[in-house]
Amino acid sequence: MIAKPNRDRKAEHHEAIRREILDAAWDAAHETSIAGLTLRDIATRVGMQQPSLYSHFASKQAIYDAMFEQAWQACLDYLKEAAADLPAEPRARLIAMAARYFDFAVADLARHQLMDVNVIPNFQPSEQAYAPAVEVYGLMLEDLRGIGITAPEDADIFTAITGGLVNQQLANDPGGQRWRRLIPRVISMWADDLGLPPAKKEPAKEEPE
Repeated sequence: MIAKPNRDRKAEHHEAIRREILDAAWDAAHETSIAGLTLRDIATRVGMQQPSLYSHFASKQAIYDAMFEQAWQACLDYLKEAAADLPAEPRARLIAMAARYFDFAVADLARHQLMDVNVIPNFQPSEQAYAPAVEVYGLMLEDLRGIGITAPEDADIFTAITGGLVNQQLANDPGGQRWRRLIPRVISMWADDLGLPPAKKEPAKEEPE
């Protein structure tokens, strides 16, 4: 008979409390702001004294670090799940790539600010927390190379275009579609600059006689 491995219940309990603290931190960020988190507020939300947080996170920066990793891991999972549905045609693929990141980013302002806006003074993510972000960027580069876009500056332009539309949407029309509707037009202008072939038009359907 094969014995079941002993469970480390202490470690499981510790990890469960860490998750509860992070959930509370996200709740607070959504109610106030990502930059306005306080350890006192987070501790109150999980029903513990503020010094007790240090048994699970060394500092507020460590909480931000874990949140940063969570955010980019969620993005990575989302993009991987959507990858199979990307169109093969180059222009349509670029538009879909921009739209899927746009949709993820605008869905959560606090998360976007932590991931992309650098609103927290002196915060630098750890190598572990930054790893999913590196993988996301690698997926984008792979997609661009599949279209024939290999220059680093072109990848920079793509991220600047997409990020700019995200920021405009969140700043001026949160919850709306004003800047999302511009994605096909703006990406098509960039595709023209790159010299990509025009999108193939669907053959006209013959009208029945």
